[in-house]
Amino acid sequence: MPEIKIIHGDCMEAMKAMPDKAYELAIVDPPYNVGADDGNFGRGGKRAKNSVYRTELKKYANSKKVPDKKYFDELFRVSKNQIIWGANYYPKYLNHSGWIVWDKDKKDGLLSQAELAYQSIDKRVMIYRHEWEGFRKGVGSFEPTSSRTIHPNQKPVALYQWLLKNYAKPGDKILDTHLGSGSSAIAADIMGFDFVGIEIDEDYYNAALDRFNRHKQQLTLEI
Repeated sequence: MPEIKIIHGDCMEAMKAMPDKAYELAIVDPPYNVGADDGNFGRGGKRAKNSVYRTELKKYANSKKVPDKKYFDELFRVSKNQIIWGANYYPKYLNHSGWIVWDKDKKDGLLSQAELAYQSIDKRVMIYRHEWEGFRKGVGSFEPTSSRTIHPNQKPVALYQWLLKNYAKPGDKILDTHLGSGSSAIAADIMGFDFVGIEIDEDYYNAALDRFNRHKQQLTLEI
């Protein structure tokens, strides 16, 4: 059984305590504060509603704290390879490598049709299509795209499973410094990878932990 750790805390403090190259692969989705200035959407929507608890989510605590060189230096120190979402906003910190294009299969015209990730493993450009699971604009507010949605920028579990299938090897340890909805933790558990996920925002941490526990309960019911 894989060992899955979900930590509430600051990823910078957590990484400082990690040895060099402790993880074979880091899959991260740091905030880049695009479209979030009005507090309505982008990297942590103020009006987004948590479909689990039916309470309004507070704005993502890290939405204004865009990672700097210190973050990337630590990330590259503790991981051998990286997949970094939104990396087109951080070109000065990254060496040339391959890219992943996630086609969100969106039909409402809200925000981008696709999202880019840097990957350090090889020079290829890979494309994956799967429906977005974030928040869409409803009447007067932003509403979850489905009952599974607990985070404004939620990525599908299937996307993380695809990443692990194509970029991780058996026995690899996986790190996620910005856990968000917990999709990466669920995917790592399904795929059998040891995993550490860190989330600084207490509301999202609790929601992600609850979501992961419900995933485990469902597996128990299916056995």
